[in-house]
Amino acid sequence: MVVAVLGGTGKEGSGLSMRLARGGYQVIVGSRDAQRAADRAAEMNKELDGDYLTGMENSAAAAAADIVILSVPYSAHEPTLTSVKDALKGKVLVDITVPLQPPKVRRVHLPPGKAAALEAQAMLGDDVRVVAAFQNVSHEQIGELDSEVDCDVLVCGDDPSARDEVIQLIQAAGMRGIHAGPLDNAIAVEALTPVLLFINNKYGIKASGIRITGID
Repeated sequence: MVVAVLGGTGKEGSGLSMRLARGGYQVIVGSRDAQRAADRAAEMNKELDGDYLTGMENSAAAAAADIVILSVPYSAHEPTLTSVKDALKGKVLVDITVPLQPPKVRRVHLPPGKAAALEAQAMLGDDVRVVAAFQNVSHEQIGELDSEVDCDVLVCGDDPSARDEVIQLIQAAGMRGIHAGPLDNAIAVEALTPVLLFINNKYGIKASGIRITGID
């Protein structure tokens, strides 16, 4: 299965790309700039000591993939989705965006559509199965490829089979995915991120996360 990570040149996108490549997926690193994507993919291949990733411009990456992960700042959320909308039809989109509002990133901000993932679904229509995931996992943890990610990944989506696919992807990346209900629940999941950022700042840490107890 081919996974495209749009915004795959950033910190979280790069970490996810390498983890998924190491977990057996064919990974395309997406960027607005095709050359930048290719250069970053080459750097990651060198770090992994293999030929696992390729780089493409975002729309080409989305067209070539079975599952697409959107890893961009909220300011780039709408324009990126607009640019790849046609390439996403019939696919699963994993939206990891959090609607942070700088400079007050440690305060919950609800966007006009209540959650970035809900805005994505409204933009893309029923032809795309949007799943929200990875919002509460720090890039600090994802980027440490040889360390266990001490955080669960809450997965929200209206299509249970799409959530199942994303859970498998999460497991391949070395994490535990937890079904967290319909896409409306992404409102709460996205809102947890500024809370975690506040905790990081208050206690002088970098990577607080969420653990769900009681599940073996």
